[in-house]
Amino acid sequence: MKVLIVKLSSIGDVIHTLPALFAMKEGYKKKDSDFEIDWIVEEAASVLLVGNPLIDNVIVVKRKGWSRSFKENWRVAKRLRARRYDMVIDFQGLFKSALWVLLSRGKRRIGFGGGRELSSIVLNDRLPPYDPEKHAVERYLDLALYAGGKVEGGIVFPVHITDEERASAEELVAEAADTDSIDSPVSAHSSAHSSKDRKKFFVIVPRARWSTKEWRDESFIELTRTVSERYSLHALIVGTSEDRAGLEQMAESIGAGATNLAGRTSLKELAALFGMAEFAITVDTGPMHLAAAMSTTTIALFGPTAPWRTGPYGKEHLVLRIGTECSPCFKRECPLPKTEGRRDPKCMSEITPATVAEAIERLLKAKRGTFKEN
Repeated sequence: MKVLIVKLSSIGDVIHTLPALFAMKEGYKKKDSDFEIDWIVEEAASVLLVGNPLIDNVIVVKRKGWSRSFKENWRVAKRLRARRYDMVIDFQGLFKSALWVLLSRGKRRIGFGGGRELSSIVLNDRLPPYDPEKHAVERYLDLALYAGGKVEGGIVFPVHITDEERASAEELVAEAADTDSIDSPVSAHSSAHSSKDRKKFFVIVPRARWSTKEWRDESFIELTRTVSERYSLHALIVGTSEDRAGLEQMAESIGAGATNLAGRTSLKELAALFGMAEFAITVDTGPMHLAAAMSTTTIALFGPTAPWRTGPYGKEHLVLRIGTECSPCFKRECPLPKTEGRRDPKCMSEITPATVAEAIERLLKAKRGTFKEN
């Protein structure tokens, strides 16, 4: 049996689909050992999937590639047809994913009915339209279970990290501060730098694709200073290379308690970094889901979006949200008038550093029973 997963983007959505992949693999191997699962994905998120032993073939396509690279995408379409898939599952539910479902010519084309952009037209096996208030992880698992998957013993996020990627992340941690003062609490993948006497660290993720999702830099600076001093924890700031200059200013304002690693990690190195961290503080963005998938305790700041739909998945994580009348609005720009010459979404700006610091204190005490303060 040959199965194709269609989930092209984004990074967070691809991470949300990983438990469905694991469930399908578990279900199929109990029925018949002779099966293959392929995954078609866009370039940006493909890094998370390449090399994963649960996937037989990762088929990478370019975003907006039909207008710019018609021949290349047509070759991909011919490759899909040649695979003769018994089952194609559309986890995306958009026009762009429906096009690949159609071009694959799969025998059984599964997805939710009522899909956006008329995407469900190409399906010949439709589930009822999904509840949009249900978490994305659970929606995708519904598709996987319908397609023969099994969930036994809990939901699993199979993020595959190589020893080389983990070692690279450990080197970045060692470079971030004196190697005698910073290290990971995780012992399973400890490196030559490991020592119980060294400081632990936490990760902060201040940037998102929507400006409305972002917290004030001043708030991150105040919070990071408080946490670093109170618990002797070093802060590692992460982001893209485009974020680096702005986050360097943030790190300098924080002082010796923070290091800017923006643009210095691949997605898998970032995953390894999360796996070594004490916890993560993050806005609603792709790396937030990566932190949660790595079972890193995640404190997520939410404003214009709905955490019950796309928040960090798992009981060990904490969502902080003001819940203003206009939230969630799902808007990329805040329509409210500017305050103090800036248009900060009220739903984010009213989350105070003191509120987050108190939440971290409760979390750490619950996590460890007691947590040493300076």
